[in-house]
Amino acid sequence: MTLIRTITIGDTVVQVSGEGMPLVFVHGFTTTAEFWREQVEPFSTRHQMVRINLPGHGRSPRPEDRKYTIDAFVEDVLGVYRALSIESAVLVGLSMGGTVAQNFALAHPARVRALVLVGATPHGLGADVNVENVRKAIDELGVVTASQKVIERSFGSAASAELIGFARNEVAQTPAFVARQAIASLNASDSRARLGEISVPTLVVVGEEDVITPPSESRTLANGIPNSQLQIMASAGHFPMLEQPDAFNRLLGEFLMQQGMLPPRLTENATAHVHQAD
Repeated sequence: MTLIRTITIGDTVVQVSGEGMPLVFVHGFTTTAEFWREQVEPFSTRHQMVRINLPGHGRSPRPEDRKYTIDAFVEDVLGVYRALSIESAVLVGLSMGGTVAQNFALAHPARVRALVLVGATPHGLGADVNVENVRKAIDELGVVTASQKVIERSFGSAASAELIGFARNEVAQTPAFVARQAIASLNASDSRARLGEISVPTLVVVGEEDVITPPSESRTLANGIPNSQLQIMASAGHFPMLEQPDAFNRLLGEFLMQQGMLPPRLTENATAHVHQAD
């Protein structure tokens, strides 16, 4: 069993395991660091694995006198780097965390050795998860029900009821005032004109059944980032690292090996649930 340390850094609760070259994981809108739970055992054996709970999400503090925006989250990630004495890391972002990761890489390029963007876009989210729809749902249904309804649409057809139930419980922790600020900032963020400035090796991953951030959005990312590769995962929706963890872990391991950051053990049969995109 991997030892996991829980550390509070500013308004951010961080889960740290393993030793070695750091991998820093950032979750998505209303989700938590637990969405990276399937990566803990495989990658903590060779890396310092840092899973961030963004402020206002999961068990992290949620003071009302701070901002819950993409720019603020970028500064929170930088604070984690500094507190853990991380000079440079592989930065892995899911959905909104992918937006945070893009902006972090643009603002602090020397801090990023490689970038992994999962179910991400260069601008907002998909058509049915925008600021107007989310705010209307929060007003009419309450933030818990609104967040859970998004989660229920987020998984692919192969996801179990148990997995969906886990996700429903996790997103229920984010309060309305955090969700409102975060979705507005996410929808306003637009890195399309600056993708060419991201020079580090980048892996873009998306589930073929993702309706929240459809594969076309990931293709835009991969086309815009010069040193990138796109992988589309079969039998997965918006959370491929949870829905197809073995395939995702092999894929991430293969990418790290290509960059000289990981021995080949984790990369066997890496294409079992993955389509190499053109």
